[in-house]
Amino acid sequence: MSSTAKDDHAIERVAVMGANVHKSTAHEAAAATDAEHNMGLLKSLKLYRKACLWSIFLSTCIVMEGFDNAFLASLFAFPPFQRHFGVAQPNGSYELTAAWQTGLTNGVLAGQILGLFANGIIADRFGYRKTLIGALVGCIGFIFIIFFSETLVQLLIGEILIGIPWGVFQTLTTTYAAEVCPTHLRAYLTTYVNLCWVMGQFLASGVLRAMLARDDKWGYKIPFALQWIWPVPLIIGIWLAPESPWWLVRRGRLEEAKRSLARLTTRNSEIPFNPDETVSMMIHTNEMEKELLSGTSYTDLFKGANLRRTEIVCVTWMIQTLCGATFMGYSTYFYRQAGMAIENSFSMSLGQYALGAVGTVSSWFFMQWFGRRTLYLSGQVIMCAVLLAIGCAAFAGRDNVAAQWAIGSLLLVYTFTYDATVGPVCYSLVAELTSTRLRTKSVVLARNMYNIVGIATNIITPRMLNPTEWDWGAKSGFFWAGTCFLCAVWTFFRLPEPKGRTYGELDVLFESGVSARKFKSTVVDRIDADSGGRESAAEKEKASLEEVMVERAHSRPN
Repeated sequence: MSSTAKDDHAIERVAVMGANVHKSTAHEAAAATDAEHNMGLLKSLKLYRKACLWSIFLSTCIVMEGFDNAFLASLFAFPPFQRHFGVAQPNGSYELTAAWQTGLTNGVLAGQILGLFANGIIADRFGYRKTLIGALVGCIGFIFIIFFSETLVQLLIGEILIGIPWGVFQTLTTTYAAEVCPTHLRAYLTTYVNLCWVMGQFLASGVLRAMLARDDKWGYKIPFALQWIWPVPLIIGIWLAPESPWWLVRRGRLEEAKRSLARLTTRNSEIPFNPDETVSMMIHTNEMEKELLSGTSYTDLFKGANLRRTEIVCVTWMIQTLCGATFMGYSTYFYRQAGMAIENSFSMSLGQYALGAVGTVSSWFFMQWFGRRTLYLSGQVIMCAVLLAIGCAAFAGRDNVAAQWAIGSLLLVYTFTYDATVGPVCYSLVAELTSTRLRTKSVVLARNMYNIVGIATNIITPRMLNPTEWDWGAKSGFFWAGTCFLCAVWTFFRLPEPKGRTYGELDVLFESGVSARKFKSTVVDRIDADSGGRESAAEKEKASLEEVMVERAHSRPN
């Protein structure tokens, strides 16, 4: 046999092997997809129990952030803090200026924006575990600045710096939950992040309520010091946690991905599970997205079908702020400006966050019954009505005790609605509606859009409530009712339903340009039914091999 004939035979044999491998991967991916659909909630929970526990543990990082965010906003109504950092008022009280209220809250957001963009690059390169550990080490150092701050400038610097690791927590906890759990568990583990936020806020409100007995600077310094409790145990636990198998597949570390998947699952003879098939599904989805995407940079978020996905996740997260949730962050201060006594203000805030936790748990059942899209839309409609009622109640005047408690009660209704719908469901939608290869960067961009809108709302909200500025008080409800209505209109026309869909199926629906309102009803073909895609991949591989063999033939000496 001639040398040319041998080369042609080798090319054909390798090309056929490549086609067979691709065909095998597609069949295994299809089998894993069917198995994931048919598993159901209880079987998924039994099989992926370890994955749930690891995700819950990593999400504890958000408790830290929720604690400090709620704590900082509540300090604006805390007497010792007001006396130390505020300005004397004509009536003898002290008030932190609206400019500094805005500066401190926006300083945190500015740090988060920096941390988020850096996280989008660092996490893709080093993995989720190492990035989270680095952020926690940073937290330990930055808390020193906050704790020893004696001026507003020092406190602002500390809040900006600690915002950087918080930006890391905001995205990686959600994306880790989305990647280690199957379809039937994704919604619960991603929305659990919102429960962590609420837990942090509840703890902060409870600690400050207890600190009302102290009338010195330790009343607010002790809560600052309590933040040192979290990082060290979290660092140890995250070091022992398994890495995301999706991230390992994207890095080409397939054997490590299988080992990670083995650590995330519990073998049970009642539940058939093949880790090779699950990894094949990840490989197939990754390869399919490679063909659709030119790369994994931030610019690729705005190309092709990803432009629509980017718009959806960004606006979905912006709605968390635009629906009027700023009221909750400033709830204690809001209650004070509505005329409540200081003790009642902190007690109402404590009840508000407890109700938020109940709302988040309720969302797990609501999502199972109604789906993400329906819950997200209905929540905005209800909140719009509640905000209008708050605005109307303001006309009774601040001296009207009944009106004060009516406004407080309406705000509790708003909190429950928010934490049962928009608050937790947002995390599920943002994590599910991105492509797997661009997930970290998509979530980073979406969260930064949320932060940018948050900066704007943090500028206007203190001015709405502060008696030295616009002094709108509860009438601010009219403004937020308007923005909430506009958000509901966008949700109706643009937000799709990802419930029950694998990431591969979502890729197909977006690439096909399916209308948001038809996502739920559209049927997606099985992966291995797409023979044309396999032939195309095999032909590309054969052509590439032919080029290599021709080059070798030309370089071979005569």
